[in-house]
Amino acid sequence: MEVGSSSSNFKLYDQFELLEFEDRLVFKSLESPDKGFSICRRQGNIEPLSDESSSGKPPKTSTIYGVAGTIRLLAGTYVLVITSRKEVGSFLGFPVYRVESMKFLACNEALRFSNSQEKRDEAYFMSLLKTVEATPGLYYSYETDITVNLQRRCKLMEVWTSKPLWKQADPRFVWNNHLLEELIEYKLDRFIIPLLQGSFQVTQLKLKSSPATFTLLSRRCTRRLGTRMWRRGANLEGDTANFIETEQLLELEGFRCSSLQIRGSIPLLWEQIVDLSYKPQLRIIQHEQTPQVVERHFNDLYQRYGETIAVDLTDKHGDEGQLSAAYAEEMQKLPNVRYVSFDFHHVCGSSNFANLQVLYDKISEEFEKQGYFLIDKDGKILEEQRGIIRSNCIDCLDRTNVTQSYLAQQTLDIQLQRLGVFTSTEYISMFPEDYVKFRTLWAEQGDEISLGYAGTHALKGDLVRYGKQTVAGFIKDGMSALSRYYVNNFHDGIRQDALDLVSGRYTVSKSNPSPFQLNSFESFSYLPVASALLIGGLTLTTFSLQQAARNAQHYVSSVVWAGVTAGAMALVKANGRQFCSRPRLCRLL
Repeated sequence: MEVGSSSSNFKLYDQFELLEFEDRLVFKSLESPDKGFSICRRQGNIEPLSDESSSGKPPKTSTIYGVAGTIRLLAGTYVLVITSRKEVGSFLGFPVYRVESMKFLACNEALRFSNSQEKRDEAYFMSLLKTVEATPGLYYSYETDITVNLQRRCKLMEVWTSKPLWKQADPRFVWNNHLLEELIEYKLDRFIIPLLQGSFQVTQLKLKSSPATFTLLSRRCTRRLGTRMWRRGANLEGDTANFIETEQLLELEGFRCSSLQIRGSIPLLWEQIVDLSYKPQLRIIQHEQTPQVVERHFNDLYQRYGETIAVDLTDKHGDEGQLSAAYAEEMQKLPNVRYVSFDFHHVCGSSNFANLQVLYDKISEEFEKQGYFLIDKDGKILEEQRGIIRSNCIDCLDRTNVTQSYLAQQTLDIQLQRLGVFTSTEYISMFPEDYVKFRTLWAEQGDEISLGYAGTHALKGDLVRYGKQTVAGFIKDGMSALSRYYVNNFHDGIRQDALDLVSGRYTVSKSNPSPFQLNSFESFSYLPVASALLIGGLTLTTFSLQQAARNAQHYVSSVVWAGVTAGAMALVKANGRQFCSRPRLCRLL
């Protein structure tokens, strides 16, 4: 079997003609016009393409690039289609595309027969679908599966590559897994596109006149999908928030090298609920199953990746320190996992990237024994990766990305020396043009992963790009931090609901309570009132003080308005959680 091959029998259709009739939607392959299907706009039923279903002149015709799935709400079915795409490179020789835009098409004719409460609920669910349409970092290929890493691909039987792409895919990393269920039920194999959320970056390296393709592919796990503040830690099954597998792939003179790292939230039960403060308080949830949760998590990692080194980058004081101490205590109960505590902020500060050598010295022997995966041009396995580094900070974004890029650099040096491109005294950092490309890919990957979880670009990007903090980077980090504060406090509740809906964690049913009954407090109806009181109070206080300089009688009104403003501020602070955007659909765990 040629590594990376994919049976042409199951190459997906890559362009469709969409015919939008009043009573049905028709999807026809442009490559094979007799292949397709239709969806009834009243009941949402899927039917094979027939002469009858595609006859007539539709009011609207357009070209789309894939059907990402369907979802049933109260009043009908909604179909997610890819309306634009961009080719961003290739994975093992096959083109990879990024979703540039998506759109849900409504098959909800029954909505007009719904009662007022159902219409209100459906409107909320439809607003969530609008949020889903803007999901960043979605990638796919029509010709090969990109959810399975190279080492695992090479160990699978040849029959695996003759299966439809959705059957080849690792369900952990299929973002639209829930949305594909109806298409799978109707056996529309050549229409089913597994979407990966994460990052795909590729560049060409010169490497002393030995051209190479360098690819960075990050895969986000969907088992605990969510936003930064509303999905922390682990669930009872041991799945963690922001769990990402990152594969660094080097293709050089017929050789292919792959190395894996993973990241994921601290696998305890804990939360950090937004309350308008810049850094909300961490709370560890005391639960009798906590030891089992940690054990389940690391057992799963061992089965998939081998021996694990858990690198904890959190602070050792304050709330983070308490969480880190609880993590360390649980890790002492797992003799087969090495736990390494490294206070990134204390050792590296904001600009001392090179100080990560202190961490590397602690783990270098085991890290190098874990190795990497290497095959030659004939597909013969020369090296295997026998373990994994699992890194975390609090968000598993900024500090984690800096650390992973440092470890990836060590691996790349070892690989290039092994292949004879570098001597034992040469390193990628000695070749400025290639080194800039390497660092840029890791920085851009960090930004993309951060957008999917926190809603903003990563912080500390300069440490990855340049190895130090720059003035421009400091300003950019400040703007990103402010954006994170706004998004996390005032938008992420809706984003979390959208993710719970699209991932199937919440199932729409008329037997379920209305989402407005699940969370009776209308946070956004109170926020404008509080904001108006604060801004109005400050404005009137300032105006009264200006007038008081001319007329002493205005001092009284100044004191009154200052009191009103202080009272409003105290009210907002005391009830901070209630003024934030909160998810309505699901509990945190």
